[in-house]
Amino acid sequence: MTKHPPQSTAHRDPAPGGAGRLVALVVSYNRLDKLRETLARLLASPVSELSGVVVVENASTDGTQAWLETLNDPRLHLLCQTQNLGGAGGFELGLRWVHDRLAPDWIVVMDDDARPMPGAFAQFHQMDLTHWDAVAAAVYYPDGRICTMNTPSLNPFFHAQTFWQTLGKGRAGFHLTQADYAGAPRQVDVSSFVGLFVSRGAIMRNGFPDGRLFVYAEDGLYTLGLTRAGEKIGFLPAVQFEHDCSTFAAHDSKRFQPLWKIYYYHRNLLMLYRDAAGPWFWPALLLILPKWAAKLAHHSGERRAAWRLLSLAVLHGIARRTEIRHSEVIARAEGK
Repeated sequence: MTKHPPQSTAHRDPAPGGAGRLVALVVSYNRLDKLRETLARLLASPVSELSGVVVVENASTDGTQAWLETLNDPRLHLLCQTQNLGGAGGFELGLRWVHDRLAPDWIVVMDDDARPMPGAFAQFHQMDLTHWDAVAAAVYYPDGRICTMNTPSLNPFFHAQTFWQTLGKGRAGFHLTQADYAGAPRQVDVSSFVGLFVSRGAIMRNGFPDGRLFVYAEDGLYTLGLTRAGEKIGFLPAVQFEHDCSTFAAHDSKRFQPLWKIYYYHRNLLMLYRDAAGPWFWPALLLILPKWAAKLAHHSGERRAAWRLLSLAVLHGIARRTEIRHSEVIARAEGK
């Protein structure tokens, strides 16, 4: 295990069509039980499949850092923070560090509660990656169901048929279907950061995700940005991940907990929608806002704070403002 950045290593070109050197990046915050499983799965991979594992530890308070420091694997590198940078901040920091210090051919990113299924990396290395600049894995819940929050999608404003399907089916019209998960590799426009493999070339040409987003949609904005820049993202159903996740409160799947997540979720989604829709963003906004306002009914007892956060999110999302500090968002949620 290395706690301090090592010297940069020389980059080696992979064999034509092959993956070359792969490094995994995990961003972690207060989910030690999940992280244990994820690192066990990653470090069980042979060096030929995974040459390094980097963990961005976001100032957890559950003993995560102390546990990480007990591990002894030369492939493991720890980037321990003094404050929580959020998922977006962790991914930006980690990707920059891996790119600059370890110089791999590909980087695969994931949350601490997500991990490759056995054989996923072997499948990845066997694929012909010649035509792909990034690759999205097929992500499932532990019980085998497709993980809907990590389903890759097409931008309906890029594809006429997808646009009309979206008008009739909503979300189902532009996300991949169960048939796609059983089919051949195909190109997508947007993907999540769970099981996303990004090539060194794509990073060199397009840079890194925006850490100021803190949490939510940083992956969508980044991958859509890759697509808009002409990079090709492939969905490879044979490369599989599992995601043992819980985003909303157990008693009400439509209620944000903690409340401050309302701000980031809606602000960042507005920025994603604007990038996706272009000039169609403004008429789409007239349909989006009433639906969001109606969701606040699920926050009985805290609707005033929810309204305050949603209103600020809309203003900042339209203006693309990302400079607000996380402590201020928390204060707004607490009515301060």
